[in-house]
Amino acid sequence: MMKNLGSVHRIAAITAFVLIASFFSASLMSELFAGQQTVVVVKQLIGDAVWILLLLMAVTGSTGTKLAPGVHSGHGPLGQKKQRMPIVAANGIIVLLPSALYLSHLAALGQFDRSFYWVQSIELTAGAVNLTLMGLNIRDARRFRKGGSV
Repeated sequence: MMKNLGSVHRIAAITAFVLIASFFSASLMSELFAGQQTVVVVKQLIGDAVWILLLLMAVTGSTGTKLAPGVHSGHGPLGQKKQRMPIVAANGIIVLLPSALYLSHLAALGQFDRSFYWVQSIELTAGAVNLTLMGLNIRDARRFRKGGSV
């Protein structure tokens, strides 16, 4: 059972990481190299797909908690993962989710003003933070799997 749970955790975490990286790169590339109509499509797709990301993050968090119930924050690779996850979750719920929905709404209205680009810069910064923290979690999970301590 734990092996299956570990597989679910790993697949959900990596899929969430790839989805965030896709959101980040699509936003950046469309803003830098495409027209407004492409930005509209990208923002609408992200606004729709963010719900899938929320589900993946919930699965990742719940399976991670079940896989390492006695792990304390900050101790060993799993403890470091546990310490980073509240930041990832808060960043996602407080910054990334509202930003994605707001930017999707503004893009649908064709409202590419100071507000749009201000929120876009916040979203890209928060996305970079989450990608970094999640990347560190993937690294630490690999270290643990290779025989590291909890």
